[in-house]
Amino acid sequence: MHRLGVLAPLRRPLFRRLATTYAVNEMGDWMGIIALSVLVFDQTESALATTLLFLGTRFLPAFFAPLLVTRAEQARPSISLPVIYCGEATAFCCLALFASPEGFSLPAVVLLAAVDGCLALTGRSLTRAVVAALLEQSGELRAGNALLNVAFTGGAAVGPALAGLTVAGLGVQSALLLDACSFYAIAWILFLSKGLPRAEPEPGRTRERVRAGAAYLRRKVVLRRLLVGQGAAFVFFAAVIPVEVIYVKETLGSNDTGYGLMLAAWGVGMVLGSLIFAALRQASLSLLLLFSTLAVGAGYLGLAVAPTLAVACLVSVLGGAGNGVQWVAAISAVQELTAESMQARVMSVLESIGAAMPGIGFAVGGVIAALVSPRMTFLVAGCGVIAIVVVMAPLLGGNWLAKGEVPPGGPRQASLDGLDDLVVELIPGNGPGTKEERR
Repeated sequence: MHRLGVLAPLRRPLFRRLATTYAVNEMGDWMGIIALSVLVFDQTESALATTLLFLGTRFLPAFFAPLLVTRAEQARPSISLPVIYCGEATAFCCLALFASPEGFSLPAVVLLAAVDGCLALTGRSLTRAVVAALLEQSGELRAGNALLNVAFTGGAAVGPALAGLTVAGLGVQSALLLDACSFYAIAWILFLSKGLPRAEPEPGRTRERVRAGAAYLRRKVVLRRLLVGQGAAFVFFAAVIPVEVIYVKETLGSNDTGYGLMLAAWGVGMVLGSLIFAALRQASLSLLLLFSTLAVGAGYLGLAVAPTLAVACLVSVLGGAGNGVQWVAAISAVQELTAESMQARVMSVLESIGAAMPGIGFAVGGVIAALVSPRMTFLVAGCGVIAIVVVMAPLLGGNWLAKGEVPPGGPRQASLDGLDDLVVELIPGNGPGTKEERR
């Protein structure tokens, strides 16, 4: 790692542009989510309609984004990414046309939201693949992921507040049009970013490369288990989201302000977590994954027994910090376990898992809260997260040794951004040498 440490990738103009667009994209996503939620609820006054909107924006795109990524990865990123973000901007312009009582159509809004959701997942997957191609050879990938995580959490912290003020002050239609402008701006920045690198996917038609991606995941046992474990974790991570407002108002006896304070405390923890990940760039990714996931579980268990709002906010900072480390550590581990030619496809699978699995968690958490209590939802979520760690740790840490995925003489010393620990524990490789030799 260069002397600049975690800031080293910022010396690269292309990375600065990618990080800027990543942050703007996150704020734009929040603008769209909040504006569309307000639009649908105001026009329908139906929780079912809002749920349908969620299915359109989150759940359905998870099944189509990997196919779109497989096609889009063949083009140069300086072309494919601007086209994708122009597509998102156009979708929001069309959505603005339905943002009035006279023009509102729920099926049209859900359909356009689904198109935007699919493009958003594709754009994020390709961006991560471009970052990996840009930084991996120089050993700066982990530092770059840390900076992208800071941009992501910063956008997630600022985005909701900015979206709320915009919707309240200018209205839903203006918010959607401003969101479209932000995506056009991202497209223009990336279009001017000549020289964006890309992994060279193997030749062949889309169907053949989809099959190649599926075969790759079948061969890479550890990578597949990591994706499965992360998907299971997403279910429990998301289980508490639909009951948080009930938990604060009814269980803790607070109000809307208290609800906002608890969410803000979690957001503060996420920002702290992103900074912690950036500071601990020499720590083992496997250990960061382990302890950050446990921190989220501990945060949920603490909320399950918190007697007051103040205690709940303190515990939320702990859980948020774990959340801020866990996701970027998972992304970094998946990237390091994946061959360069498969980066975009594997990242699209991870992004799709992150979009689809929370839907299951929402349903599970809501049912538990309805049948028992919000505290029980937090208790089950916390225990579930910790159970995943207990189950997955030995599978990721040692099972591949028994299956002969290292040379007979044992694992050789190798490096991963100078972090031998993860290579020895997780990567089913053959030791040092070229990237393809290790995979």
